[in-house]
Order: sequence, then C-alpha cells, then structure tokens
Amino acid sequence: MTTETSTAPLHGLRVLDLATLFAGPLAAMMLGDFGADVVKVEHPRKPDPSRGHGPAKDGIGLWWKVLGRNKRAITLDLSSPGGRDTLLALAADADVIVENFRPGTLERWGLGWEELSTVNPRLVLARVTGFGQFGPYAHRPGFGTLAEAMSGFAAITGEPDGPPTLPPFGLADSIAALATAYAVMTALTARTTTGRGQVVDMAIIEPMLSVIGPHPLWYDQLGYVQPRTGNRSRNNAPRNTYRTADGSWVAVSTSAQSIAERVLRLVGRPELIDEPWFADGTGRAEHADVLDEAVGSWIARHTRDEAMAAFEKAEAAIAPVYDVRDVMDDPQYQALRTVTEVQDPELGPIKMQNVLFRLSETPGGIRWSGRPHGADTTAVLSELGLTPAEIDALREQGAV
Repeated sequence: MTTETSTAPLHGLRVLDLATLFAGPLAAMMLGDFGADVVKVEHPRKPDPSRGHGPAKDGIGLWWKVLGRNKRAITLDLSSPGGRDTLLALAADADVIVENFRPGTLERWGLGWEELSTVNPRLVLARVTGFGQFGPYAHRPGFGTLAEAMSGFAAITGEPDGPPTLPPFGLADSIAALATAYAVMTALTARTTTGRGQVVDMAIIEPMLSVIGPHPLWYDQLGYVQPRTGNRSRNNAPRNTYRTADGSWVAVSTSAQSIAERVLRLVGRPELIDEPWFADGTGRAEHADVLDEAVGSWIARHTRDEAMAAFEKAEAAIAPVYDVRDVMDDPQYQALRTVTEVQDPELGPIKMQNVLFRLSETPGGIRWSGRPHGADTTAVLSELGLTPAEIDALREQGAV
C-alpha cells in the first residue's frame, strides 16, 4: 500500500528519530506511515541494534526493514561538537524529536530541553525510557521485558502451577509505542492552541500497567490479587483454547451472556444455562471446569472446519489459533490487506504488516522499507544548507 505524501494527514510534519530498540523507533514509524518526514539519526559507527536483531537474509536484518520503513537514514555522533551543532540545526526546523537515552544523556551533550526549546519553541520532545525521567529507578537501564515483569503482566500470565510467563515478542515496547504516538499527536494538537511545544515523558512501565485492566482498583477496594489462570478468565467462562479432532486448536470467548448461552446450546448442554451460577460471568468463571468439559468434549469430536462452521451458524464467538503461515493465508486478513508487499532495493519484493488503520479520505501507506545505514545523510544535510565541503569536514571529524 502506498500513498502520495502530499495527501497523507501528517504531510509536512518533520520527526527526528534518535531512539533505538524498540518503542521510540516504532512510534516514529507510525508517524511516518501517515506522511510525516521521519529522519532516523544513528551513530556513524554504532547503528541501531535492531538492524541486527532476529533473522537476516544475505546479511541484511529483516526486522529493520519494518522498523525503519518510511524513514530517511542519516548518521550523527551527537556527543561530538559537530554532531551536536548539526542536530540543533535540524531541530530548529523539526516538529518532533523522539529519543530514548537514559535521563541526563542529552543534557550532558548540550542537547537537553533547554537547548532544544531555545532553537525551536514549538518542538515536541518525546522521551521514552524504561522508568521515566525522575524517581528512584530513572537512571536504571530499562527494557520492555522489565515492564512486562513490573506491571503485573507476567505474574498473571501462565498456568496456575507454572512460573510467571513473559511474551515471546516486544509487547511492552509495542504498547509504549502506541502510547507515544498518541502522546505526540496530543502535544501537537495542544501546540495549535498554545503555540508552544512541550516534553512527553513516556515510561514504558506505565502503558503496560494501563492495559492489564482494573487490577489496582481491585486491590485498592477488595484486596484482590489476580492469580495465574492459564487461558481461563476470572470474569467469564467458557473461555479457553480447545483441541479439535484433527489436532488443530481453536479459541472460544463468551464475554457476553447471550454468546455463552448460544455456545452451551450448540454443544448440547442447554441444562447448564438454567443453573443459578450461569447468570453472570463471574458465576460461570467459578464453574469453568464444568463448562470447559462441556465445550472441550464437543470440540474434540469435530474438526477445526466443522467447529468453525457450527459456531458461525450459531452466531457464537470462535477463532482458529493461527501461526504466521495461517495469518498469511487468511481471507479476512487478505481482504483488509493487513499484510502488504513492498519493493525493497536490497531484497526485492518483501511482505510486512500494513499501516495500523484505514482512513477513508487521507490514508497512510508504506513508501519504502528500512534504508541502509546512513543512506540519506548527504541529502538531509544538503537540505539543511550544508555545502559538500562542510559535509566532508563533518565526516573527517567523525561527526557523521
């Protein structure tokens, strides 16, 4: 999916992405997907580590092709005088800077909020760190894994008799990226009224805590601490994954009372609907063993296709448990164009997730995949007004 930049909703917005691994760069990518001119700034000799994360093809990191899409790639050593001065010159014409250095690092380089806001009072500075800009943990190194642990997510994930379980992907970073993109757009909207930019202080531990639900309220009011329940929910049942006759797996959800009743009629156990405890989700959750046996035994006698067809006919909620191969072949994902093909100059046609949402009038799009390290340094610095001789001098200094 592509779109003309001039028709994209964020056309004209300039973003400097100074961040690495993964929340900050992902937030910048989301802005770029909808037309922002995102300039990815990397150290001349230490590229963003995401270029080397995960599988590679022909020595080219594949994760970067997604994370770096719609970004122009330049190099600057921000700790050097030449790099500092160049960044300040870029900041003077930017709308947003996204960074994830430990608190105090930019200040040590002479690139703190005081200096940045002096050259550009309308600038929005998004600071994405593990623990935020202040507090007793602010200077600790922080990653998404720590947020998944500290937010309470890991404590409630896994089987009741098993260990706390971490996700096998960057869940906390991804949630923080969404929150950062939202925060940036909020700050930019405020700028239209105040005429001034501001600092966004995003601690990765906080969005993760927000999405796990009302656990702080439950504890505050009831002293309740949710235990690990595996695939079950403490709020409703039946809710689990079930194995089909052909060895596949399906997931069933009955968050709505009417859906729970339809499921029990479908599996031939309508008498359970008349039980007093069946009248609400909490009561059903307390009798999950009975309900899982009823649903699981019925699904075990049917293939995945049979179970899916029967549930769909009954207007009950079910989904197959997919791996990535199933995702790529699924007709609903294909209809939505959730996975799209992008032409990459290094690898040829490659497939990746499309933009997050569809806008009817000003859609986003993927204009290009992640660029080679420093590929656009000369072009961006030339746009800044630097002459070829000045750019060469910065290279000789090691600043770019």
